[in-house]
Amino acid sequence: MAETTLQDELLRAESLLIQGEDELARDLLLRLAEDAEEYVDRNCPTTDTVQWFSFPTLFERLCYRRVENDPRELRDVGEPLDQLYADLALADVRLGDYDLASEALKRAVRWNPMDCGYRLDLAELCLVKGDVRECLALAYSVFERASEAAHLARAYVVFAGWFERSGNTRAAAACLRAAERLGVRDTTVVAALAQARETECDPATISEEEANAALASEGLPDGANAEVAICLLMCAGDAARLGQRELAVNLTLRARDLVGEAAATSLLALIHEEDADEG
Repeated sequence: MAETTLQDELLRAESLLIQGEDELARDLLLRLAEDAEEYVDRNCPTTDTVQWFSFPTLFERLCYRRVENDPRELRDVGEPLDQLYADLALADVRLGDYDLASEALKRAVRWNPMDCGYRLDLAELCLVKGDVRECLALAYSVFERASEAAHLARAYVVFAGWFERSGNTRAAAACLRAAERLGVRDTTVVAALAQARETECDPATISEEEANAALASEGLPDGANAEVAICLLMCAGDAARLGQRELAVNLTLRARDLVGEAAATSLLALIHEEDADEG
């Protein structure tokens, strides 16, 4: 389980996936996962008792945040167990075994709880399987964890898919409008918007005011506006540093729309405050 060995084997498994050798890739990834988990059980004891789908408190978020000296970061085995399980889930999906794919993605979330991409992949898979409770719980959890605007947009797309299936096309259109105005070019979001064009779920069929009202009536995400606004403003800062001015402006305006100009200004001040006191 040396770092180079695990990385090399993962590259080999990903190469098999690219070549369409899904069964060979899954066999290799299962063996790697078994070896890695055995190594971790022997060398990295943990008291992790939080369920993968829970809504953690602030205390739990602090406790389970990945830090440099946390053995669950697995620097001594190459750290890529989350990617290993994500690749395994991809192989399982291609082979038509959605239950095994779900279990693999749950483990990816377990090893990297801060990456919303795995949560959203699992939410989308749960939606396909009809596991509504787990799907919605995962999508809701993204609103307080998202570190990228694309994650927020994908969460709205997941909710849009659920509302469309339940016959609430107005709420689905509102969710897609919320995803669209974030201005990201994530492939999942772009595909969902393209599919909705000229249907009852088309975001063009609902005004900004109607969309906000529909989201509020469904509890999205007005119950966590401050959390979402903070995510948006931090993403806007990243976009500005990368020279993506239009995206930065759109994200900042969206944050202002959620909490009001005064609150958005206060949040910006808090985000940029240089204070050594962690409390």
